[in-house]
Amino acid sequence: MQFTFHNPTQIHFGQGQINAIAGVVPPDATALVIYGGGSIKSNGVYDQVKSALSNHKWLEFAGVEPNPTKETLDGAVAMCKEHDVDFIIAVGGGSVIDGSKYVAASARYDGDGWDILTGKHQVTSAIPIGAVLTLPATGSESNMGAVITKKETKDKLAFLNPNVQPKFAVLDPDVMKSLPEKQLINGIVDAWVHVCEQYITAPVNALVQDGYSETLLRALKQLGSEFSERDDDAWRANLMWSANQALNGLIGSGVAQDWATHMIGHELTALYGVDHARSLAIVQPSLLRNQIEVKRGKLEQMGSNVFGLEASNDLAERTIDAIEAFYQSLGVSTQLTEHGDDKQGAIEAVASQLEAHGMTALGETQAIGIAQVKAILEQAVT
Repeated sequence: MQFTFHNPTQIHFGQGQINAIAGVVPPDATALVIYGGGSIKSNGVYDQVKSALSNHKWLEFAGVEPNPTKETLDGAVAMCKEHDVDFIIAVGGGSVIDGSKYVAASARYDGDGWDILTGKHQVTSAIPIGAVLTLPATGSESNMGAVITKKETKDKLAFLNPNVQPKFAVLDPDVMKSLPEKQLINGIVDAWVHVCEQYITAPVNALVQDGYSETLLRALKQLGSEFSERDDDAWRANLMWSANQALNGLIGSGVAQDWATHMIGHELTALYGVDHARSLAIVQPSLLRNQIEVKRGKLEQMGSNVFGLEASNDLAERTIDAIEAFYQSLGVSTQLTEHGDDKQGAIEAVASQLEAHGMTALGETQAIGIAQVKAILEQAVT
């Protein structure tokens, strides 16, 4: 293994920690608070942020949607440029934080921010960001990644850049109290697949990364089985921390990573409006069955160490079945139904979008081409 691991995000974890932003946002900064549909005003989070920023100069931008769009975010970019904003506070889940990363980078660029997603512009500076997490799922609060949608063309693309890694993140499990059940379930599934993308590849004897991944998977599995306990403080805290650790860079250091499930899932979200986490549950079991020989060793390891399955010649197959059953136990479908009656049209549409985005060799070995994608979707689309 050869890798460099550095995670500079300062985490403030626990009840009442929103007050911490008073001391970590520079006192002379002009801050822009970015948030989503307004739920933070009904659950008390907005008032806590407002109180913490009582001695700061700040503006606000609302309306960032799930699967944040360039079209909406460009309004915040314009605000940053007009008011010389020099600090951004993202208050929300992964969509708001991802969107804030786009805003932070685009505000320091004279061209069209979408150039960042297409690779036309390489980010060299960005407005500093802090995050107040309200929905545990993506880990965006302490990583350098963001996924943005261009509504006009139904393109959903990602970018990674260290300049947009949040300087700090507040993780207060109390903010989860008002979340709908569906969003909590999505958080479990999203974090689960994040771990799988970095773990179900090939055995490389990375004892720490594998062991930590398996611990996170077992924790998420337990949280799913104890979903009826979701109003418990410990349940909320464990989900919030598990989701953060699933994608803060540590378990993926020095090991192969897949991410094909995400790339295909992004197209389902962009084309059919499927929740991000649910798109992953639709794609992953079929993808694992398609790639089972490449992944057999790690699937067997997962079956034994996460699900407690006994050794057998079909252990890998039974592990995939167990993953699928886990999603179904949470009420999450593993089949796409949002496409209407045109199964073949849906398959072709996803394949066409992947080709248009240059994603024709996916997976840890680049073995998943368009033909494999179509075969995967044959099983994933009902």
